[in-house]
Amino acid sequence: MSRKILIVKNITHEGAGLLETLLCEHGIASHSEDLSAGGTFPDPRGYSALVVLGGPQSANDETPAMLLQLRRIEQALHEEIPYLGICLGMQCLVKAGSGKVMRAPVKECGFVDPAGNPYRIDLTAAGRKDALFGGLGKSFPVFQLHGETVELAGSDMELLATGQHCPIQAVRVGKNGYGLQCHFEMTNEMFSEWCDIDADLKGMNQVNLIEQFESIREEYRTTGLKLLYNFLRISGLV
Repeated sequence: MSRKILIVKNITHEGAGLLETLLCEHGIASHSEDLSAGGTFPDPRGYSALVVLGGPQSANDETPAMLLQLRRIEQALHEEIPYLGICLGMQCLVKAGSGKVMRAPVKECGFVDPAGNPYRIDLTAAGRKDALFGGLGKSFPVFQLHGETVELAGSDMELLATGQHCPIQAVRVGKNGYGLQCHFEMTNEMFSEWCDIDADLKGMNQVNLIEQFESIREEYRTTGLKLLYNFLRISGLV
């Protein structure tokens, strides 16, 4: 098996972010495909790990691209290829594992909820024991940008972290298939770009968004780098 990680982008501006920082730092080879720019989801077999990032699509779409994406993720689960899905990538993981994807009770966008409360996720008992969160605390501030959520199904799906409005925030499917509903990979540059591109973020108070990011920036980056490093360890790449 190649010591290379496969990164699949569902839209150009939602890149690997802090994960890319770690790959460069540790000299880990990667192959990236941008599905929104005409790329095709490669066969994940032969790669050491698979990462699927966010995007505006739905895991419930019946487009050829989404149906192929779900099949590829099923392959990764069957072959026990370490998998990390973020936002849409998490929803696709759950869908590929026979769970459900549906409209979220609250559309979560930014750093605080409609009442002004910071978005945080809390680890479950299983999450506190899982290698993905090794060396981290029990509760984290997060950035959210999604309108759908998931429903778990089957004994091989484990809830690792919860949130107030969308209860399912981190999951493990099978041995080493991980999904994060929230974003831990965002860099400063990505945040600025998303604020200029994303319709939901463009409609929010930009000064407030910047202030909210500044208030958690150091903790957010430290947590994201540690969590993503843990995934690389699970994948045998570091």
